[in-house]
Amino acid sequence: MEQFEFKYPAKRKVLRRAHVGVVGSGDLEVLLEPTEIGAASVLVRTSVDGFKDNWKAVLDRFFGQYDGAVHIEINDAGATPGAVYLRLQQAVEASES
Repeated sequence: MEQFEFKYPAKRKVLRRAHVGVVGSGDLEVLLEPTEIGAASVLVRTSVDGFKDNWKAVLDRFFGQYDGAVHIEINDAGATPGAVYLRLQQAVEASES
């Protein structure tokens, strides 16, 4: 099991929390919580070791398009990069609806 954190710049206020997905066989959950404008952070807990660079690439891509001031916790049970990106988008949609 690995755990790591990433930080990104954030310019936009986010008003609501969101929770999408479930930790289960091959899936993950994303918990999104608003924070102060200026920075976003992501805490990843994953059951699959050795993929920090993959996580960074997916999160870099996501935060290249998303500028919300949030703290995101991801609890992973072996999701693919595509599933991670989809869950992040779903969390944003849930927090903005």
